[in-house]
Amino acid sequence: MYEKDKRIVMTLDAGGTNFVFSAVQAYREIVEPVRLPSSADNLEQSLDNIEQGFLQVRLQLKQAPAAISFAFPGPADYSRGIIMDLNNFPAYRGGVALGAFLKNRFNLPVFINNDADLFTYGECISGALPFVNRRLEAAGSTKRYRNLIGFTLGTGFGCGITSNNELYLGDNGSAGEVLLLRHKTKRDIIIEDGVSIRAIKRVYRELTGDTRELEPLDVFNIADGKQEGDVQAAQKTFEIFGAMAAEGIAAVTTVLDGLIVLGGGLCGARKFFMPSLMQELNGSINTLDGQSKSRLEMKVYNLDQPEELEEFLHPDIQKIKVPRSEELIDYDPQKRTGILMSKLGTSKAVALGAYAFALHELDK
Repeated sequence: MYEKDKRIVMTLDAGGTNFVFSAVQAYREIVEPVRLPSSADNLEQSLDNIEQGFLQVRLQLKQAPAAISFAFPGPADYSRGIIMDLNNFPAYRGGVALGAFLKNRFNLPVFINNDADLFTYGECISGALPFVNRRLEAAGSTKRYRNLIGFTLGTGFGCGITSNNELYLGDNGSAGEVLLLRHKTKRDIIIEDGVSIRAIKRVYRELTGDTRELEPLDVFNIADGKQEGDVQAAQKTFEIFGAMAAEGIAAVTTVLDGLIVLGGGLCGARKFFMPSLMQELNGSINTLDGQSKSRLEMKVYNLDQPEELEEFLHPDIQKIKVPRSEELIDYDPQKRTGILMSKLGTSKAVALGAYAFALHELDK
């Protein structure tokens, strides 16, 4: 949409340890990124670093920026730019009007969103959604997808929703807060405790009794036979993770019906969790009287697998007769959707989503 647009948007990748500032024009990063500590436990220092980061980016620009747009951890009132009580940003607890602070300091429109929202928007604009639709067009299919649901698998379990190239945020800016869905087996806790970095660490420890401080990469390497540990337990850890993620994905997809894109650091372990995830999505659920129903009304295809992509692109179209007529119309008896990994990379998708969101809002 904005490949030839000359406007510049300053961006920020806000992590609990570091802030990384940049600027985007025509979907390209045009400055050397600026990295400063987030100072998450000192509000005044954190605000100083945010101000200095954007100032240093602006000094590198040859023209004035049109806006500031970035992702910041939630919970937050994103539409009003107010950061709320964050676990990994203790200094911001009690409410910080970060959007208004930056607007006053730089005299620019400021847009703040959740990282999962911007990830999904980036993939909608120039990643997974156009990729699938281009493949459908090349295959001669008339089918096109207009809705994309994104999930981020990492420190937490995030979700973003787009429809018709629009980011859906909800009346309270709280759409897609999947972390608060119920855990698949522990129904009184949140699903994020089963779909996150901390879940990988906890489940492996519970399965093995291993008290070492292992990170998900360690568990992955153990599962892959490249590091000392219990291979079967490590593989089981990711199998449980995949089934848990599928529970959240199925709940959202049942309501929204769209293509599904996955991002986040834990996607690097996809070869271990995708089989159980796909099995759950295409599995069954029962009624009280014992009838078996498909978990989803549509079949989910793993579009990163060539054979499944081929089947997705070339459905078995039948001809059915119009009642009391000789007319025949095409009929696909199988509703279908697809799931695929990020086509841009999570960080790039977030940056492009922030850029496109700002320009889209300015153009309204």
